[in-house]
Amino acid sequence: MIAIGGISVSFGGVTALNKVSAIFNDAIVGIIGPNGAGKTTLLNVFSGFVEPDSGHIEIFGANLLAMAPYKRARWGLRRSFQTEQIVDDLSVGDNLRVVLDSLPDRKRRGNVEIAEALQFVGLLEKAGILAGTLNVFERRMVEIARTLVGSPKLVLLDEPGAGLRRQETEMLARMIREIHDRFGAVTLLIDHDVSLIAATCMSALVLDFGERIALGPTFEVLNDPRVKAAYLGVEDAA
Repeated sequence: MIAIGGISVSFGGVTALNKVSAIFNDAIVGIIGPNGAGKTTLLNVFSGFVEPDSGHIEIFGANLLAMAPYKRARWGLRRSFQTEQIVDDLSVGDNLRVVLDSLPDRKRRGNVEIAEALQFVGLLEKAGILAGTLNVFERRMVEIARTLVGSPKLVLLDEPGAGLRRQETEMLARMIREIHDRFGAVTLLIDHDVSLIAATCMSALVLDFGERIALGPTFEVLNDPRVKAAYLGVEDAA
């Protein structure tokens, strides 16, 4: 279980998150909302890149905010970014190895874990080639694979479907649905592609102007009139 309690973040006079609270019990949870809603800020709080003004986050009984960012990585938090954090002049495999190098006692099984993650994303045969030679979709898959090594417990995916074609997005959706069964991690997913959220997430949190406006099963949330008005730009005829 993930429990978010009263998280507030402000940047100068701008309130990015305003006392956001939520409880997540599902293996895949979507975090959606319009641009500027506070979605990435919330992931940055999870990652330790942003310190909240108030609030707490507990994950499987652990006090996440009490951990330094590097300790969160050692605990099992992994993160992908809107812009891939791929090193072009390293091999595909070594892009994953640098994640393991920062974790204690992971080098012993490093080759096995790297192979498992690359096989999962369909890039095992390209483990030895330079990452700079990959296409957009393959680079995104390396970014996903980097989150799956080192026994992850929580995977944060920030717009992994951005810029992908429909067929590629469908492949991505299948992978996201399998992460928990294959690697044991809970996934929090941000994406503007409603079809990707609907195809993968069991439940969803909706933010608007830094505030929670909906939380629940994804189908119900996407059909909530407040969500349609704030996120989908649809208002009831009445």
